[in-house]
Amino acid sequence: MPYHRPIPEPQTRGKRSGALDAWVQAEKLMQIALLLPSAAFIGWLAGVWLDHWLHQHWLNVAGIVFGGVSGLVYVVRLALAAENKPESGAKDRGETGAGTAHNRP
Repeated sequence: MPYHRPIPEPQTRGKRSGALDAWVQAEKLMQIALLLPSAAFIGWLAGVWLDHWLHQHWLNVAGIVFGGVSGLVYVVRLALAAENKPESGAKDRGETGAGTAHNRP
């Protein structure tokens, strides 16, 4: 049986240039800064539409609250996902991070 080399894993990009890294960081901060107000505004628009459709006068406030809470939940999930990203060095060494007891030798 002939020996076939396994397909090599794609090489990860090296360290990004300083300018590109600054642009990426600025985009992430702008996304967080714009997400909460836009979610509350969209919730308010949905509440106003439901006010006119259902002839109620409290749904616009409920829409603002729902939009704000949903935006806040998304921002928290976004921050936790950014915090839990594995480092490329740990991936290259075969480490999977803390809390994976089943991978211990």
